[in-house]
Amino acid sequence: MNDESEGALHHIELWVPDLKRATTEWGWVLSSLGYATYQSWPQGISWLKRSTYIVLEKSPDLTGPHHLRTLPVLNHLAYSVRSRARVDALAREGAEHGWKPLFTEKYPHAGGREHYAAYLENSDGFEIELVAAG
Repeated sequence: MNDESEGALHHIELWVPDLKRATTEWGWVLSSLGYATYQSWPQGISWLKRSTYIVLEKSPDLTGPHHLRTLPVLNHLAYSVRSRARVDALAREGAEHGWKPLFTEKYPHAGGREHYAAYLENSDGFEIELVAAG
């Protein structure tokens, strides 16, 4: 490991109640952002981009049917997107892939006047933020 990679995000594992639905919803957004399918097994699947991967797993230890981002847990994942036009396109396409928009009354500046982003939530209650670079 070199000094530049120390502290870099290695992977994120999300436990989901419905692997098929989650694969469809997350698969769309991750492949749209340049991730490629990495591994799959009966209870899970992962996508890889460079050295970071995202895992979806239907664990037998799951204790509830939904992720509640408003509890003291992970609230959301934020991804850099190359342009404002790309944020807009992904925000529009999201509805076709199981993602609903959040904070629509403030779109695209829900994060502040200088912050251009779309906030989307999927069927299981996971939130993503798509942030325009620059």
